[in-house]
Amino acid sequence: MKKTISFIFGTRPEAIKLAPVILDLKNDPRFTVHICVTAQHRQMLDQVLEIFNIVPDVDLNIMKPNQSLSELTANAIVGIDNYLKTHKPDLVLVQGDTTTVFAASLVSFYHKIPIGHVEAGLRTNNKFSPFPEEINRVLTSHVADIHFAPTTLSKENLVKEGVAPDTISITGNTVIDALLLAKEMVKKNPPVISSLSANVLKNEKSIILITGHRRENFGAGFESMCAAIAELANEFPTYNFVYPVHLNPNVRDPVFRILGNKSNIFLIEPLSYLPFVSLMLRSVLILTDSGGIQEEAPTFGIPVLVMRDTTERPEGVAAGSVKLVGTSKDMIKKVARELLTNKTVYNSMASVANPYGDGKASKRIIEHINKFLN
Repeated sequence: MKKTISFIFGTRPEAIKLAPVILDLKNDPRFTVHICVTAQHRQMLDQVLEIFNIVPDVDLNIMKPNQSLSELTANAIVGIDNYLKTHKPDLVLVQGDTTTVFAASLVSFYHKIPIGHVEAGLRTNNKFSPFPEEINRVLTSHVADIHFAPTTLSKENLVKEGVAPDTISITGNTVIDALLLAKEMVKKNPPVISSLSANVLKNEKSIILITGHRRENFGAGFESMCAAIAELANEFPTYNFVYPVHLNPNVRDPVFRILGNKSNIFLIEPLSYLPFVSLMLRSVLILTDSGGIQEEAPTFGIPVLVMRDTTERPEGVAAGSVKLVGTSKDMIKKVARELLTNKTVYNSMASVANPYGDGKASKRIIEHINKFLN
């Protein structure tokens, strides 16, 4: 008898990282797939669903302008509760550390439905960094029944917290599976990035790509990050600094105010996944406070500077493909300048093998799910 797997997710990163698992499970005759989205990120989520041709069975559409974390969590809990009252899957799968993940895990526990956690065990051990993600994933780990850890370190983190070792599987990270799928799509049908001119895109490795949206950086952190980027743009006029700007007003205000009048800084609207992958392939360096891009960029040999004080992905730092630079203007400038002017330093980062996976995580996850349910 087929087992029903319910995916509950709501943001673009979750959709990207779950897409390979969803696609593989849909092609597996042992399982039936059911998809519930909270739409915690409405527009950016929809873009990814369209790319991978994933159609939700249920769309809770909980996002409201300027809602607090408490409101978001409450709306997610109520919506998911109503969903699980009607649908009774054999397993609920969640991914990562969003508010949707925590709410789905809690409500699944209330309904006594087993929970599988993809990308389990990431930790900074600072409950306010990243905020609220660190607590979301810690709490999820203590209600989940099966844990898919991307690395050995992730498994060790879980074991230290009392999670039973026999419930943890090291799978690699599904983001690499998704990235390799996306790379093939981009090769076959190069996406148009209408917000950038052909002149900006014409040269390979001429772009410095920037992303940033972390709540803990709102305010002084973003001011300092933007100041560093502005000064780097002045110092390196032959590079194009491209920043797809997150929709949150706490991000957009300092970014447009500080960076909006530089001729080689291009502030564009958030990109869909495939154009973003295409932009990564053209990049020489990435400045970010995001999570997933730390895992993706090493596959393409792109050094990453993480504008945060902590990272839940220390494997990249240990391997040498990622450097933590915090939000200090001087530190960001110093490390970026060194990479852009010293080929030896640059090549030492760019040549590191990706420590996060080999593109086969989804298949490992599915086999562990099959063992768990049988």
